[in-house]
Amino acid sequence: MTMDTHHHNTAHDDMTAHDDTAQNGPAAGAPGTPFDGDHLHEECGVFGVFGHEEAAALTALGLHALQHRGQEASGIVSSDGSDFFLERHIGLVGDVFTHPSIIERLKGRTAIGHTRYSTTGAPVLQNVQPMFAEFAGGGFAVAHNGNLTNARVLKRTLQGRGSIFQSTSDTETIIHLIATSNRGPLIDRLVDALRQIEGAYAIVALWGGGMIGCRDPLGVRPLVLGQLDGAYVLASETCALDIIGAHYVRDIEPGELVVITEGGIESLRPFQPARPRFCIFEYVYFARPDSIVEGRNIYSVRKRIGAELARENPAPADLVVPVPDSGTPAAIGYAQEASLPFELGIIRNHYVGRTFIQPTDSIRRMGVKLKHNANRAMLEGKRVVLIDDSIVRGTTSLKIVEMVRDAGATEVHMRIASPPTTDSCFYGVDTPEKSKLIASRMSVEEIAAFIKVDSLAFLSIDGLYRAVGEAGRNAREPQFCDACFTGDYPTRLTDRQEELGRKPLLARAS
Repeated sequence: MTMDTHHHNTAHDDMTAHDDTAQNGPAAGAPGTPFDGDHLHEECGVFGVFGHEEAAALTALGLHALQHRGQEASGIVSSDGSDFFLERHIGLVGDVFTHPSIIERLKGRTAIGHTRYSTTGAPVLQNVQPMFAEFAGGGFAVAHNGNLTNARVLKRTLQGRGSIFQSTSDTETIIHLIATSNRGPLIDRLVDALRQIEGAYAIVALWGGGMIGCRDPLGVRPLVLGQLDGAYVLASETCALDIIGAHYVRDIEPGELVVITEGGIESLRPFQPARPRFCIFEYVYFARPDSIVEGRNIYSVRKRIGAELARENPAPADLVVPVPDSGTPAAIGYAQEASLPFELGIIRNHYVGRTFIQPTDSIRRMGVKLKHNANRAMLEGKRVVLIDDSIVRGTTSLKIVEMVRDAGATEVHMRIASPPTTDSCFYGVDTPEKSKLIASRMSVEEIAAFIKVDSLAFLSIDGLYRAVGEAGRNAREPQFCDACFTGDYPTRLTDRQEELGRKPLLARAS
């Protein structure tokens, strides 16, 4: 068995490793991200194709559709059944996987891919997925969306037994757990590894015999199954099925592991049943509006979120304006419910890269205007309701409000299509430390004064649940993971608790 590997680092020559886990201080708003520091970021998208002559090309297309889940690096591993071929690159999928020679090097009828948003520091190739290892029984590649909350503790134990890590990604922990398992067949060793990890994960994996898909027992992160011309497809979202013309079959269920081989697909249930806790922020912001997630159309849910927001928090205004693009569906729903005109009062420049400008403070302060510009003709002399999906640090909201006022708005009322973000996420979402979340240290009134609005209101947690299709949040047994709003973490936070010098318990942590 051979491994044909090609790496390319288009952004950085410095290959110094950094920590890729959210526990060590995520870096939303880090240098080089002047426009996105006030939004949360999904960290990864995964995709896989089994049994198609154009597996690698289809995987590149699938990753392109999942680009919103990670913009810094991407990779594809393919296999012809005996040999493996790996391409890992820094940069956007459309920039690095469009050259025909790259796809030609990815031979075989099976491929998996990953697109990544790193949590701290500069993206480096050691941490780009899929990750590949040569086990005694053959090659194995894995791509992972999520975050393991006990990766640091496991890594230390594995290193104590002699494991040598090549990256700082928690995904590599899974590989070492498989390698050191004393179980027999690969699938049994994978199950043995998964039973030792905590946190959230949606995994696609590749070995000589086929492809694997798996979700954690709570189903925090999404994964769907599709088919195309007899081939099986795994993807983080249905929009990635759409781009290649595959039809949606079903969601991989929480705690389910599917094994796809030439003989078909087999479903395993290796974990104890648990009440699902799917990430509710997928509905608010992460997923693409055209995706179907857990049976719900994201665009429709976001419009219902806006309608709930209008019912809960009306505002004396002349028009409703979204902060593009994330606030647009909710703003449409708000405007319809409130019987107010919907207008594009802010225009977004889609061609500003995340690392477009860095050189001077004076240029950096122009960051928001480089990405957004007020549409004065719509705003001048008007009382405006601004709709955004969330407020994280408050810095971008302040600049947007100033921009709208400078364009002549007489009043600015901010309405947020989610509850206040008060707690950090440890399940695969890039969030600042709790102390840097503005809602964790300020009241709604204080935030309103900070961002200089005439009024500010957030959607209630029950309103969010109603918009998604539930009667309200069940405080005893919540239907979703909503820890970023409530501090109610559904799993142990072993690494975090150790970091704080506490016993690892189920906790309202951070």
